[in-house]
Amino acid sequence: MAIGAERILTERELNRAVLARQLLLERARTPIPRALERIAGIQAQYAPSMYVGLWSRLAGFERGQLTRALERRAVVQGTLMRATIHLVSRGDYWPLVLAIRDARRAWWVRAHRGRLAESDATAAAATVRRRLAAGHTARRQLAEGLDTMLFNSAHVWLDIVRIPPSGTWERRRADVYALAEEWIGPPGATAEQGLAHLVRRYLQGFGPAAPAEIADWAGLPVRQVNDLLETLDLRRFRDERGGVLVDLPRLPLPSPDAPAPPRFLPTWDATLLAHCRRAQILPELHRPRVFSTKTPQSTETFAVDGQVAGTWKWNGATIELAPFGQLGREASEQLDAEAVALAELHRERAGGRGGPARVAPPA
Repeated sequence: MAIGAERILTERELNRAVLARQLLLERARTPIPRALERIAGIQAQYAPSMYVGLWSRLAGFERGQLTRALERRAVVQGTLMRATIHLVSRGDYWPLVLAIRDARRAWWVRAHRGRLAESDATAAAATVRRRLAAGHTARRQLAEGLDTMLFNSAHVWLDIVRIPPSGTWERRRADVYALAEEWIGPPGATAEQGLAHLVRRYLQGFGPAAPAEIADWAGLPVRQVNDLLETLDLRRFRDERGGVLVDLPRLPLPSPDAPAPPRFLPTWDATLLAHCRRAQILPELHRPRVFSTKTPQSTETFAVDGQVAGTWKWNGATIELAPFGQLGREASEQLDAEAVALAELHRERAGGRGGPARVAPPA
């Protein structure tokens, strides 16, 4: 690891760095696969979340663009980091899978000790593979005779992707699967190459970052990440508490005064998760209002000046805002314009136009 002068980065500088790399300072004009590579993918358990997440990051985004990208296999939905469903580019899928495969299986063995044996999971995986080879794709066919735990365990020993119409806005509850090697072709990388690729993707999308944050996001042991970092040419910084941060060369570090326009964020947006706390996009004061035992996936939020300032929801006709405090006039006007456009995203193909946002009194 290259070690140079350890510049201290303030919380505000880290906030602007993550926002810039997540395409939340300025919407990008770039193809969807490239955007997903720049931001290290999007969590996709709930289909509209990935559509809203891309809409907030890409200029001129329309729902049909993502649906077509899924149908053309340019982007893929699969169980990846932290055993959660992510939307990534076709090119990123295999390197990320190979990087986390061993750690994911080791985690499964620990989590199921005393309930299931590894042989149970591999047998379930063999059953699912045979059914996929026979042309079955629907979950109810693939899981016949397997309880939920066994079917989910099969995914750990078998590389399965969700295929359209699964996860599309129009058919969000469809459960249709395929073997990754058949859907997008076999892997063309090694596990070591995959790990280096994963670390670069994280720093490209969320850096500068602490090694433990990379490990937390990926679901990998910190020691494994640290060993890999020693082989890379990196910049080194410190945060205001003295913690070590690493970064790739020549990636943007915007001015702390860079304007951050209001943005709407979906559930599961990665900028709000624990690995990204350094950026304080979600202030700790508001974390209990966004994540709770009732909403482990988070609520839908909006950010003002780079920080979450309230929640939003689609009520079937317009976007309702619930600010956490008073909003300034300029921010309110910008949010209203964003809300009208977000309502249009929800109403695509439904006819009509979304009206201005409905704003509830501050909580």
